[in-house]
Amino acid sequence: MDKHGSTRRAAIRIAAPLVVGIALALVPTPGGLSPSAWRYFALFAAVIVGVITEPIPAAAVGLAGVVIAAVSGLVYAEPARATSWALSGFSNSTVWLIFAAYMFALGYSKTGLGKRIALMLIRAMGRRTLGLGYAIAFTDLALAPFTPSNTARSGGTIYPVIRNIPELFGSGPDDGTARKMGAYLIYTALAVTCVTSSMFLTALAPNVLALALIEKTIHVTISWTQWFTGFAPVGIVLFLLVPFLVYVIYPPEIRSSPEAPRWAAEQLGQMGPPSKREITLLVLVALALALWIGGTKYIDPTLAAVVVVVLMVSCGVVTWIDVLSNRQAWDTLVWFATLVTLASGLAQVKFVDWLANAIAHALIGLGTVAAAALLVGTFFALHYLFASITAHTTALLPVFLGVAVKMPGFSPLAWALLLGYTLGMMGIITPYGTGPSPIYYGSGYVRSTHFWLLGLILGVVFVVVYLTIGLPWLAFLKV
Repeated sequence: MDKHGSTRRAAIRIAAPLVVGIALALVPTPGGLSPSAWRYFALFAAVIVGVITEPIPAAAVGLAGVVIAAVSGLVYAEPARATSWALSGFSNSTVWLIFAAYMFALGYSKTGLGKRIALMLIRAMGRRTLGLGYAIAFTDLALAPFTPSNTARSGGTIYPVIRNIPELFGSGPDDGTARKMGAYLIYTALAVTCVTSSMFLTALAPNVLALALIEKTIHVTISWTQWFTGFAPVGIVLFLLVPFLVYVIYPPEIRSSPEAPRWAAEQLGQMGPPSKREITLLVLVALALALWIGGTKYIDPTLAAVVVVVLMVSCGVVTWIDVLSNRQAWDTLVWFATLVTLASGLAQVKFVDWLANAIAHALIGLGTVAAAALLVGTFFALHYLFASITAHTTALLPVFLGVAVKMPGFSPLAWALLLGYTLGMMGIITPYGTGPSPIYYGSGYVRSTHFWLLGLILGVVFVVVYLTIGLPWLAFLKV
């Protein structure tokens, strides 16, 4: 690669976010929006472009955006309130659950338990990489109905295990070998959990929040069975499609390994019986999973994960030095915390309210199918502005519900389901769209530009399949 070409690419990476931010800031402020709110949106857009192009590390881009917004008073003019807002992302529970998931992965690596379980998966289904993709998918499906946090389910339980598989095949992050196998497995795990998060009411915490908002806004109640039945045809098709689709559009270089199961069996024999540290970690992980599934009434999933991390250190599974030196975990924590803060700023300056109302009211008067497609597509695409599905649900669902029920063709229950089902799926579109996203993005297996492009492709596929199958199905059910 020539020096001039490298310099040119570096200049583009630096210039792109600056050009976007300045260009938007120079556009006249739209009616109904304050100048400071429009300038804040320009800053937010510049940060997102910077996260994509990475002129400096993504965490530093996010931190710079928060600092600029706070110092310039775009969200709060008072220094004390601006500072409190700037640091608010670091108190977000999902941020710390993501951090805990990295500690779980560290424990799997340090003890060898991750390698052992990975070898067992390879021994069972390792003849083909596609088989491993489906093994990951069915593992997520088995846990989804009982785990209301997809971060805990996918990031805290599945990721620490599958992170060990690619390296056994010589596929590592950031070293030119990611596409051998790791990139495929990592992205498949994320895409699948976005589907299962929509399949079950109890597979994603914001689903339950959505039910409360639906009942409060349009006085409609939805049962677990109604939720599952209404999405089942879409969910089954997407669930079976996703591992194969990712295999086609983002193919691994290692597609088959007929000798892998025998090799894995030999490696397991050489490892011998599980060590004391492996057994200790297995017990602690089982404790975390039990608390995530059955203890949500008594302890928050994030606090449960942090308790287990403390026990991991106390029991010698990992050392405190291991925790402090995990650069990837701390880097992801800063990156996601700053993006959560920046996304919350859009709501604080009333940009989200302005945009949602402008779009939603533009849909009134359309035909039923066109209105449903545009309503769902717009609600889905607006997730680019959010680093939290909970925030998206709280800010936009009541607005879109209020507009939807005024349109003929579907019952209030059908409109509620049409919007509610998108909450899990929309997490696929960005590296910050749902709790597990920063974990898989931070693994380093999928390049930044690839992550955004794959998110766009799968986002479109999800919406098209959803509307093609979901609309006729809900009409058939006559909900």
